[in-house]
Amino acid sequence: MKFIETKLKDAYILELEPREDERGFFARAYCEAEFAAAGLSATRFVQINNSFNRQAGTLRGMHYQLPPAAEVKVVRCLHGALYDVIVDLRPDSPSYGDWLGVELTAENRRSLYVPRGFAHGFITLRDDTETLYLASDAYMPGQERGLRYDDPRFGIEWPMAPVSISEKDLAWPAFDPAFHRPEALLGLR
Repeated sequence: MKFIETKLKDAYILELEPREDERGFFARAYCEAEFAAAGLSATRFVQINNSFNRQAGTLRGMHYQLPPAAEVKVVRCLHGALYDVIVDLRPDSPSYGDWLGVELTAENRRSLYVPRGFAHGFITLRDDTETLYLASDAYMPGQERGLRYDDPRFGIEWPMAPVSISEKDLAWPAFDPAFHRPEALLGLR
């Protein structure tokens, strides 16, 4: 696997290193030892989540969990294409408040490593897009938080206007430290 640093501290794009022959290829998409050797904080995962979206322009996010349920995610597109977005919410990080968008497709087979303390979301670029992601911690409803996808505080530039968003995701408040509790994300990696 290749671990490609991004402009956001501790976030990585993961690329396969396929071994090809006449049958096709074989590649490792996850290896605990390789994650540890790359210095990634999470090397074990407790949930695998699958998201299927019928329509291009479906937006999911921007989600995260507070400690003790703050989670690392590894996100990969299995079918179709999506624009995956993360926002660094760790107040002690040099990239605090910055965002990154990465196109993940079935064809490029890239994954995005999302550290603890980052909000995460995506918009589908094609119909029938399916996403698989690993999560280092279990979902805890009381620890869940979210950002508005269009919060001017972050200025995320989505590649298209959303056509479908859940009521829950539309209801997230504008960034407010009292609700979003960035101080709880201090020291996370």
